[in-house]
Amino acid sequence: MKDFVLVPTLQDLDPDSIDLVRHAERALPTSHAPYSKFHVGAALLLDNGVIVTGTNQENAAYPSGMCAERVALFTLASQYPGQVIKKMAVVALDKNTPEPSPELAPATCCGGCRQVMLEFEDRQGKPFEVVMQTEDRQWVKAPSARSLLPFCFTSSTLGAAKIN
Repeated sequence: MKDFVLVPTLQDLDPDSIDLVRHAERALPTSHAPYSKFHVGAALLLDNGVIVTGTNQENAAYPSGMCAERVALFTLASQYPGQVIKKMAVVALDKNTPEPSPELAPATCCGGCRQVMLEFEDRQGKPFEVVMQTEDRQWVKAPSARSLLPFCFTSSTLGAAKIN
């Protein structure tokens, strides 16, 4: 995992990352996950200091729902067009931890979200850092969405396809 930073606890992250994780965590109550019970929150830190959040929204007619990362990114596109993302944090609730103090659970971005994140990086012309908790409960800071999606599919890939 070249260029990835792994830290053992949330408190070991830099202050901006901790703050962004807390924003993603505070967004969790708006998650709609009646089927999977896997509540996910995402938060984006923009260059202008604004924080945009999103949560997963499930639907009985799979795959009509939406992941938290894409909700946050599409909110950014519609509410803050042209703003640049500096960093994204993704969190989930551990559904096995009893109330009232549920713990954060490991949550990494799915492939579909990684593709959308990559396209947002391409659109803004610069990478953004991604902070999330790994399966072994460490926190990872990835240097970019592109680093999470090796051998990615981009708009230039579409230009390479020629049908005779």
